[in-house]
Amino acid sequence: MTGALLLEVEHLSKSYGGVHAVVDVCFSLHAGEMLALIGPNGAGKSTCFNMVNGQIPADTGRIRIGGRDTKGLSPRQVFRLGVGRTFQIAEVFSSMTVRENVQAVLMTGDTGLAGLWGAAGKRHVAAADAVLELIGMADMAERPCADMAYGDVKKLELGIALAAGPKLLLMDEPAAGMAPLERVALMALTARIAKERGIGVLFTEHDMDVVFSHADRMMVLDRGRLIAEGSPESVRRDPKVRAVYLGDGRVYDSGERTVPA
Repeated sequence: MTGALLLEVEHLSKSYGGVHAVVDVCFSLHAGEMLALIGPNGAGKSTCFNMVNGQIPADTGRIRIGGRDTKGLSPRQVFRLGVGRTFQIAEVFSSMTVRENVQAVLMTGDTGLAGLWGAAGKRHVAAADAVLELIGMADMAERPCADMAYGDVKKLELGIALAAGPKLLLMDEPAAGMAPLERVALMALTARIAKERGIGVLFTEHDMDVVFSHADRMMVLDRGRLIAEGSPESVRRDPKVRAVYLGDGRVYDSGERTVPA
């Protein structure tokens, strides 16, 4: 990778009693790179995500974001290191307009209390509109989120994550619940912005067409262990991946038990 190193994960493990959720996982992510983390249900993807995001502590291993060790940091402190996140089920403030949702994120950097929303709603208008222009929603700025189609809600969630200017973006099944053409459009938009702005993107996704079309590199987890990593084409050809995930009928057993991811 030619971009700067943004994320370093070294020997990451997490267990719940005698059940191994993530086992000795190592990987890195660079600026402008789209890195997919895939695997069967229960493989440990969400557990891995939540450790990177600071939501759950690792048992062993180290995570560095921009060279900073994140051990002991809260999710909010991790966010302040330049980490954004989207979720499988998109969450926006349905009572607000599209613009106001973006403004709410921009206001988190303000000092002091914003006061009533009538005054606060006048803050960061230009910056919010710039984000909406970036994601192709400028013409929807005044629309109440409660009136939007789900595909537009997912796109707005991307804008909300980008509003804080993240260096690293974590996307948990970004295409979930979207129509096929919407999935392609959202991930193409994400990839373009990542390249233009030097944002590293780590994403999970069950839609293999989305993964193979937009990932620069892929990692495959099975029963908490990383069993393959590389280009989409090399991962597609890997016999262990074909056995556990792509479904060619062969059997592969790592011998480990896991909890649901």
